[in-house]
Amino acid sequence: MSETLKDVVREKYGEAAKRAIRGEKSSCCGSSADSSGCCGTSDSSCGDPITSNLYNEAEKGSLPENAVRASLGCGNPTALAELRPGETVLDLGSGGGIDVLLSARRVGPTGKAYGLDMTDEMLELARKNQSDSGLSNVEFLKGEIEAIPLPDASVDVIISNCVINLSGDKDRVLAEAFRVLKPGGRFAVSDVVVRGPLPEAIRKSLDLWVGCIAGAMEETEYIGKLERAGFTAIGVEPTRVYDFSEAREFLSAQGIDADAAAKQVQGRFMSAFVRATRPK
Repeated sequence: MSETLKDVVREKYGEAAKRAIRGEKSSCCGSSADSSGCCGTSDSSCGDPITSNLYNEAEKGSLPENAVRASLGCGNPTALAELRPGETVLDLGSGGGIDVLLSARRVGPTGKAYGLDMTDEMLELARKNQSDSGLSNVEFLKGEIEAIPLPDASVDVIISNCVINLSGDKDRVLAEAFRVLKPGGRFAVSDVVVRGPLPEAIRKSLDLWVGCIAGAMEETEYIGKLERAGFTAIGVEPTRVYDFSEAREFLSAQGIDADAAAKQVQGRFMSAFVRATRPK
């Protein structure tokens, strides 16, 4: 991750942690109480189509409120990763710890859930959330997803929630993920993916609109990078396709003819569950 991008991400997620502690919900568009975030200047242009409605009430009810408030993901990888009792799980970019805590419950007391984050404020919040949850099979590590501080072949499953797209060196992230997975280990992440090419001006504007997905890869590019890292059994499963109408007001404010752009944009941006395996 380039230093400039890294600093922006660290600042953004540090502020998200502080908002969660204050009792405010975080989103890709900034605070829910502040409509001046990345989505534009009005409430109608900042409907946060990315982070809403990802966890069911039972999942949220089993977690500290601050873990839920600090969630900035685009999916629910713990629900799709088919975690098994006794497995070791690593969450890349674990934030306030929501997916780590859910994973820890799924793998049970004989398993282990690691969270990796580079932001001090998020790590402090995550460790408090762990304490409040009463879970002991959890450990939060400080570090970067491009240099995972764990030994080779040490985890069964890698999850992540809308974080890999934020890295400036995705090849390095995937190589590190491959390295720390055991043979037969599973890569099971939620991420934002672009399906098909987009005009550059529209792509840049939509990246601004959904600020936490800037850098999202095109689907075939993502698959190619996973293959080059050594992964097999690769699959990309859409979990939420973003409705173009949600971005209409924002694109118009950017000087883009929203109606003319509709056919080029509709159905192209999506949250997806990306699966792959390290061969045995």
